[in-house]
Amino acid sequence: MTTIPFSYIARNLYARKLTTILTAAGMALVVYVFTTVLMLSAGLRETLVATGQPDNVLVIRRGSQTEIQSGIDRGSAAIVETLPQIATAGNGVKLISKEPVVLITLPRRESGAPSNVVIRGVTPEGLTLRPQAQIVEGRMFRPGTSEIIAGRAIADGFRGASLGQTLRFAQRDWTIVGVFDAGRTGFNSEIWGDAEQMLQSFRRLGFSALVFKLADPQSFEAVRKEIEGDQRLTLEVKRETQFYADQSEVMAKFISYLGTTISVIFSIGAIIGAMITMYASVASRTAEIGTLRALGFSRAAILVAFLGEALLLGLVGGLLGLFAASFMQMVPISTSNFQTFSEIAFSFTLTPEIVAASLGFALLMGFVGGFLPAARAARLKIVDALRAA
Repeated sequence: MTTIPFSYIARNLYARKLTTILTAAGMALVVYVFTTVLMLSAGLRETLVATGQPDNVLVIRRGSQTEIQSGIDRGSAAIVETLPQIATAGNGVKLISKEPVVLITLPRRESGAPSNVVIRGVTPEGLTLRPQAQIVEGRMFRPGTSEIIAGRAIADGFRGASLGQTLRFAQRDWTIVGVFDAGRTGFNSEIWGDAEQMLQSFRRLGFSALVFKLADPQSFEAVRKEIEGDQRLTLEVKRETQFYADQSEVMAKFISYLGTTISVIFSIGAIIGAMITMYASVASRTAEIGTLRALGFSRAAILVAFLGEALLLGLVGGLLGLFAASFMQMVPISTSNFQTFSEIAFSFTLTPEIVAASLGFALLMGFVGGFLPAARAARLKIVDALRAA
C-alpha cells in the first residue's frame, strides 16, 4: 500500500491554523487536568515513601492503621528492645526509639483555619534513625525540657510555629528552639520534642510506635516472625518504607479515581471538538480526496492519513498540556491525609510514567475523535468526490 507522506498530513493541519489551535487547546486543557491529578497522587506517594528508611522497622499495635491509633505498653516495648537483630550505635546503645505520637490543632498561617498537626516524641536514638532531618534554623531541643523543633512545612504554614515562638498544648507552654528540614518527606509536617516529656504532658502510659534499625537488613522476616509470633505481644511489624507507603494509599487512590473521572468527562468535550474539526476537514477536501484516490492511493491510505491528522492533533494537545502541567512542580501543596487525619505537605511530581500516560491519553482522544471522520473520508467514491468539486 502506497502511503500518503507525513508532510502532507502536517501541512493540512498547519493550513487550518485557527481550528487546529482551538482543538489542540481543548485537548491540552484535558491533558493538563489529567497530568496534574497524576502528579498530585505521585507526589503524595513519593513524600510518604521517602519518609521511611529501608533498614528501619516500625512496630505498632496489631490492627492499628496508623501510629496515632496504636498503643504499646512499656512491658511490650522492653521485650522488643531485647531483640539481638537491632543495630547498635558506636557507644553500644541500641538504635531503637520508643515514641508517642499525638495530634493537636493549629491555625493555618494564611486562613486561620484549624488543622491537625502531628506531635512526635523522639529520643536521641530516634534522631539518629532519621538522618534526613537536619536543623536549618536554631538548634536541637534539649532532652527533659519543654523545648520542641518544628518541621519546615509547619514553621512556614502555621501561626505561632516559627523559631522562637511558643505553642501551648497538653497544658504546657512549649518553646520552638529549632526548625528542621527533612527534605521531601512527611516529617516536614511534624513537630518533635522529648519523648518522655510528651508522655508525661499527654498523660500517656505507653508509646504509639517503636522504630528500630536492623543490624542486617536481610533479617527483617526473621524479626517480623519473632515479634508477631510471640504470644506475649499483640504487635504488627512493617518495614518503615512499607508502612509510610500504606499511609498514602487511601488518599492517593481517591485523588487518582476522582481526577481520572473528571478528566474522562472533560475528554468527551475534547473528543467531540476533534471530531467536528475532522468532519469539517473531510467536507472541505472532498475533491482533494477524490484526486488522491484517482492518483492511486487506496482507501486504507486515506484512512491512515486522516487518522494521522487526528493523532497529530492529539499529540500537539498532549505536549502543550504536559508543558503547562510541568510548572506545577514548583507549587507546594498542603492538605490533610485521609489515613491519619493530619497535615501533610508535599509537591507535584512528574515522572516518566506520568508523561507516557498523559501522551497516551491525548493520542487516545485524537484516535477516538478522528476515527469516524477518517472512515468517512476513506469511504468516499472517486466519481462522487470529483463530481463534488
